[in-house]
Amino acid sequence: MTHSESHHLCGCCGISRRDFLTGCAGCLGAAGALSQLIVPSGFAEETAAAGDQMTVRVIFMLFAPVQPLVTMDWPGYGFDFNPVMEQTMNALKNGCAEIHFVASMANGPEKVQEIIEADNISGNVDGYIVMQMNTWPGGIQDAVNSGKPVLYADFNFGGSGGFLRSTAGIVRAGNPNFAFMSSGRVAEVVAAANCFPLVKKPGGLQAFVDGVKKVRLDAVAAVNEDMKCLEDKLDLLSIDELRKELKTQKMLELEHGWVDWIPEIRESLGIEIIRRPFSELHDLWLIADKDQAQEIADRWKQTAVAVVDVSDETLLNSAMMYLAMKQQLKMHDATAVTINCLGGFESILKGYPCLGFLELMDEGLIGACECDTVSTLTMMIITTMTKGRPGFISDPVMDVAAKQIIYAHCVAASKAFGPQGPASSYDIATHCIDRAGASVRVTLPVGYMTTSLQIRPDTKQVLFHQGKAVATSDDDKGCRTKLACVPVGDYEKLLTMAWDHWGWHRATFYGDLKEPVFALADALGWKVVEEA
Repeated sequence: MTHSESHHLCGCCGISRRDFLTGCAGCLGAAGALSQLIVPSGFAEETAAAGDQMTVRVIFMLFAPVQPLVTMDWPGYGFDFNPVMEQTMNALKNGCAEIHFVASMANGPEKVQEIIEADNISGNVDGYIVMQMNTWPGGIQDAVNSGKPVLYADFNFGGSGGFLRSTAGIVRAGNPNFAFMSSGRVAEVVAAANCFPLVKKPGGLQAFVDGVKKVRLDAVAAVNEDMKCLEDKLDLLSIDELRKELKTQKMLELEHGWVDWIPEIRESLGIEIIRRPFSELHDLWLIADKDQAQEIADRWKQTAVAVVDVSDETLLNSAMMYLAMKQQLKMHDATAVTINCLGGFESILKGYPCLGFLELMDEGLIGACECDTVSTLTMMIITTMTKGRPGFISDPVMDVAAKQIIYAHCVAASKAFGPQGPASSYDIATHCIDRAGASVRVTLPVGYMTTSLQIRPDTKQVLFHQGKAVATSDDDKGCRTKLACVPVGDYEKLLTMAWDHWGWHRATFYGDLKEPVFALADALGWKVVEEA
């Protein structure tokens, strides 16, 4: 698998989009026959009528009105999109007096093409709003290819990965009819929609695109966050010490990482990657000490603020998985393990690794999601550099209304400053995607500077941005742990620059690591790419 192909993975699993869609073909019919659905529930069939009033079609991109299990996508199994679609349509109709709106749903490019072809025949639709409700249903490019003005909007913690990746690529291509909005409030979508009539005035499409951009910039400018951060003293290895230490480290991949960079990683950094089957970890799980596992499960249950929809048996299985991972690391003399979590759970593994990852990271080791080699490598380098500070792998979300980037995943360390630092509180809940197993919602510290990275030995580049941690969220949509940061630098650049080339994941660390990261890049002869 090449790095570019990894962009099409489900946000929280190692299943390729092609395999995923093939597997979903039958379920979509059972989930609501989406291929036959035209308008969201709660709205009568509407036809775009000729007349002086501008008509804009809203296309909701989603797999099913109520999310089925097999989609394995944000916002999560069982999510009911119907109220969201109804509220969105009501807000648009009430907030855009000059526009007549009609609504449709689409689960991919073929359905989008079908809708646009019908609109071309009628000749009565003047533009499109495409709302990305799930992460991976494609079709936005087909709307852009219509030549009509298109407003692309993210449903935060629903469509965010697909939105960010697609937006970056379309902006880079320079499509003149494409505008976009990523906000946690529908108000910004309504304000952006009110720019459609500008296409009929001097400036045409460019006036529409510029108008939507002004809505974004105004929303961001309205946020006046004090960027002064709490004191955070770093204890760092020197660059020479770091490079020497990395040559002693090994990473376990179960079963196959997103990229084939084993030679590049060994040559540039000295880190060895060992690929092992799920069966090895499963065999270790079978012989894990149940009494010891029970003690760990009891501790988790007692120290968690809340345990929601997770049984004692599930906690025990998770504790046994932690012991199995710890033993596997010891067997291979490794310091890091990354696992295709959902893929393994669907095949042979009997416990999610999320709580075990929390334990490993709190000990200064590394447990990383989705068999993501890039993020795991980044964590190994920075955790070693900082003498134990863990990374937080995430699927980021951009919210212009709050001028935030929100890092979200279903696991994080509770000791953000390293094994000797204070522990944050956490809840135990099911995994967000399938509402099964056990994952964690950590209440991460706020007020501190964070550094987010991806390190790529194939291109000899380090992707870099920073942000002040300002909030956490218990929003039930998307992954469980959510850390909101106000970025340092150009928010618009962060929103549009790197997501199609670098993928969705970022690894976030507490601390102002700009100086040591740049020093490491200089020592390696690599380039730092500042995405903000």
